[in-house]
Amino acid sequence: QVHLSESGGGSVQAGGSLRLSCVASIYLRGNYCMGWFRQAPGKGPEGVAAIDSDGSIIYEDSVKGRFTISKDYAENTLHLQMNSLKPDETAMYYCAADAWFSLTYGTDTWDHINEYNYWGEGSQVTVSS
Repeated sequence: QVHLSESGGGSVQAGGSLRLSCVASIYLRGNYCMGWFRQAPGKGPEGVAAIDSDGSIIYEDSVKGRFTISKDYAENTLHLQMNSLKPDETAMYYCAADAWFSLTYGTDTWDHINEYNYWGEGSQVTVSS
């Protein structure tokens, strides 16, 4: 059974930084596409970034240049470095993974939650103005 566990959330002021981590029970060098999603109160889930098994990466437009998704193979952990955070990025952030989905053919649907079968419990990020 796949288990994903996020950490690293917290409260920061606008312009601040946080690094989210997702410890995975799956082998990160394996054939999994992994992503970060967020859901703000009263809003639907939103894809933030994804990284495929071949290293391909995609970002939601509003986070390009500020967020970085990466894998730490030694720790078997997925990270999301978030810089220059904005108040409207306050949300619960989730780690997701799937063994079948690939960015090679899914660049139009990478941010669809139904493309990912495995999810963590989430980590809260609060950005104050």
